[in-house]
Amino acid sequence: MSDRAFDEKGEWRAPDAFDLLDPVLGHHIVNTLGWHTLRPLQTEAVAPLLAGEDAVLLAPTAGGKTEAAVFPLLSAMNRRGWKGTSVLYVCPLKALLNNLHPRLETYAGWLGRSTGLWHGDVTTSRRRRLLVERPDILLTTPESLESMLVSAHVDHRSFFSGLHSVVIDEVHAFAGDDRGWHLLAVLERLVRIAGRPLQRVGLSATIGNPAELLSWLQGSGHGRRPGRVIAPDSQPLPPPAGTTQPSGEIELDYVGSVANAAIVIAALHRGEKRLVFCESRRTVEELGEQLRRRGVTTFLSHASLSVDERRQAESAFAEARDCVIVSTSTLELGIDVGDLDRVIQLDAPRTVAAFLQRLGRTGRRPGTSRNCLFLALDDEGLLASAALLLQWSRHWVEPVTPPPEPRHLVAQQLLALCLQEHRVGENLWQQWWGGIGPFGPGAAPVVRHLVEQGYLDQDSGLLFIGPQAEHRYGHRHFMNLTAVFTAPPEFTVFNGRKEIGRTDPDLLTEEVQGPRRLLLAGRSWQVTHIDFSRRRCFVTPVDEGGRARWNGFGAERVLSFELTRAARDVLLGQDPPVRLTGRASARLAQARETHLDTVHPGGTVIARRPDGDVRWWTWAGHRANATLAATLLPAVSPHRRAHAHWIRLRDDLTHEDWANAMAQAHEGLSLPEIDGHAVRGLKFAEALPPRLAEATLAARTVDEAGARLTLEESVRFAVLQPEG
Repeated sequence: MSDRAFDEKGEWRAPDAFDLLDPVLGHHIVNTLGWHTLRPLQTEAVAPLLAGEDAVLLAPTAGGKTEAAVFPLLSAMNRRGWKGTSVLYVCPLKALLNNLHPRLETYAGWLGRSTGLWHGDVTTSRRRRLLVERPDILLTTPESLESMLVSAHVDHRSFFSGLHSVVIDEVHAFAGDDRGWHLLAVLERLVRIAGRPLQRVGLSATIGNPAELLSWLQGSGHGRRPGRVIAPDSQPLPPPAGTTQPSGEIELDYVGSVANAAIVIAALHRGEKRLVFCESRRTVEELGEQLRRRGVTTFLSHASLSVDERRQAESAFAEARDCVIVSTSTLELGIDVGDLDRVIQLDAPRTVAAFLQRLGRTGRRPGTSRNCLFLALDDEGLLASAALLLQWSRHWVEPVTPPPEPRHLVAQQLLALCLQEHRVGENLWQQWWGGIGPFGPGAAPVVRHLVEQGYLDQDSGLLFIGPQAEHRYGHRHFMNLTAVFTAPPEFTVFNGRKEIGRTDPDLLTEEVQGPRRLLLAGRSWQVTHIDFSRRRCFVTPVDEGGRARWNGFGAERVLSFELTRAARDVLLGQDPPVRLTGRASARLAQARETHLDTVHPGGTVIARRPDGDVRWWTWAGHRANATLAATLLPAVSPHRRAHAHWIRLRDDLTHEDWANAMAQAHEGLSLPEIDGHAVRGLKFAEALPPRLAEATLAARTVDEAGARLTLEESVRFAVLQPEG
């Protein structure tokens, strides 16, 4: 590639990013991939990543982020002679790792380097082979990294001794929940094991606060290692804020039911490949069944389907043309399902960022554009969709904010560290995490509790695993200690020896009239036998009548202050600048009429209904309303639970009561009260003092900023008239 250092006139010029890459790699990029140039993101990433800088790379789905990270790191690997496992490639989903592995294996093979795949579905024999023949690049999940660190069968000091760089794909998917804290803590332990700082490269779609995400990702190295956000490719932009010109490629329709959605999807875009996103596994199953009844070639993907079922569906969909795949957010991330024509969304995704990720699935072929059809199943879904599209048109994307006060993960990490090291100095444990936020001196009360309750033993200044930890987490070599999320119990469903997926136990225990039937993988099944001791059930196929349902922790949709206020703006007359069908426009007009007395441009509304029910229509979102309701308890608001749009007040509320309550609220807000049952959804909460577990959840349900903004607004009192 040295001739690239001269221009067409034969004059020397400064080498560009392409010339900085390994020459063999450059040869294959041109001759094997057929690329005549690198994309802007890939070009801008080469120099800083070769220099060892930390970075967050931002680009739309299929924006070339993987190559932007891997090409410079492969070049550095060869140039600096890295030996052993020197690069980790971490993903949030096993399916994404499976999808990426062949591509990375090809790139590494060009330079005589190797890759390996390590996660829960990889066989024991393949993992043992990796321990002997260590790959240069290891693709894995945070949970599998944790398993390697605590395993008695892995010499983690030797295996990770050559580690230099870590790539975190879909880093925003980690940082927004507890898996992010877990990943960050594991990386800090790897820094200490490797004996050197680890270069950290995060790959992400567009988010609202990339600089803050980079600072978080750098962990204890923030401020000591250079880092930058690289984002030359912006996400597909909405129309300019305030425009009245609809975006013809984004459309909002109202259909009213899953069955009607199936009719629309079956009738539209025939001959094209369509990806339909649903907000629940149950909706995926119901829509899949309805589409198949109408003769549409349909595939399904969600977390409760077996690995084999999902792989077959995704593979068949990638190779087919006139077909539909129906999915939850599992296909929102970068899994390749081929070249899509259309994305369809039932109701609204939870965030604008998720919408951008899904929108980025389309418009990849030359001459095509990004597109998405929203199908609202009910009035709530229509309003939420319109609000999300309005916020999108304002160029607003949610900031990614790590959950505050992860004390339960401090407990988990202390136990994991003692498993890893066997014995840890009672005054030295903080050094393993470099003093990052939750793992600093403030974690001392958690350590004391672990010792007092027998989770840790203490002797001669050392901490080690205690009998209570053995009892609670010791099953199957402490496997339950490696994952930071709580999965609700499910039964595995088999047709003969073939695993179909998993279902909620309630469907197997509730009373039914006639045969018990399930809906799974888009097909109906009749239950023939239930093995309660092994949590299995056996089924045979039937034509119809199956039901789908899953319960779980954290399933409830939590609306932010910004999206809820956008819903109020829609009700006040603002349409999102997208194409609205006649049905959607008519239904929005009806919603505006219904809420005529509950929204006001000048502030909030307290409305008394004819039945005496009194509600404060704040339009402030779940967390702000939970904060306000806790602050107003018990004098004004008798209920702890708050809706995103309103707070129920006492039916004998007077203006004087209200004035007194507002005066007290301005003096200070209260944390939302936590039901003791809610703590059960916080994994490792049992390893915390109850008050700290409840305080952790309370800190995660508060929105002081939204509550204060709401308190500053004027309040209008209204009496609603009886309908009709």
